[in-house]
Amino acid sequence: MKAVILAGGFGKRLRPITENTPKPLVNVGGKPIIVWQLQLFKKYGIDEFIICVGYLREKIINTLGNGSRYGVKIAYVVEDEPLGTGGAIKNAEPLLKNEEGFFVINGDIVTNLNPLRLKEKVSDNFIGAIAVTMLRSPYGIVTIGENEVIKDFIEKPTLPNYWINAGVYYFKPEVFRYLPEKGDIEKTALPLLAKEGRLVAVRYNDIFWKSIDTYKDLEEAERLVKKFNPI
Repeated sequence: MKAVILAGGFGKRLRPITENTPKPLVNVGGKPIIVWQLQLFKKYGIDEFIICVGYLREKIINTLGNGSRYGVKIAYVVEDEPLGTGGAIKNAEPLLKNEEGFFVINGDIVTNLNPLRLKEKVSDNFIGAIAVTMLRSPYGIVTIGENEVIKDFIEKPTLPNYWINAGVYYFKPEVFRYLPEKGDIEKTALPLLAKEGRLVAVRYNDIFWKSIDTYKDLEEAERLVKKFNPI
């Protein structure tokens, strides 16, 4: 099995760090985000990777090489211009079209979720599976009782009725019929697949998951990784 890592973005909200370092190489807990991802998939027996690179691609290629130092195999697909998440996967079609299926992960996520659960959920009726995790409130919650009396303060709880796309997928090659040459998968292929009922969700509770998009995310990820060491 192969996993695709989407590593071509600019990481604008992490500047100035990302002016000279592509976001997947930003260090979290002493290692780059993308190394956490290689180790996660390898833990579950997935050791062949296709990395979609664009911005500062030479730094990613020079750092990871062919993957041998991490005990994996890496191939690269280069974007000469930004293609978006959907276009990036479409660009890798020649390396994936003959596979039974493949995993995809956004290049800014650190998690310990079991990706094999996604593959297990994709039956004949579905083209793909999406990992979803509970939304964590960005703010503390105030609970209020009778007569407007404040009962408690809960610091940034998870909201059990709201689920977010965790940025980890498993697709059959049929997905390439839905992917754009340029554009984000979240705005193109996924809504189409959902409309046709060809997409299934896999809920992940009680996992480590952090998307690193801003300085605040990076600071929180550093703290959490040191505490939990997710891999």
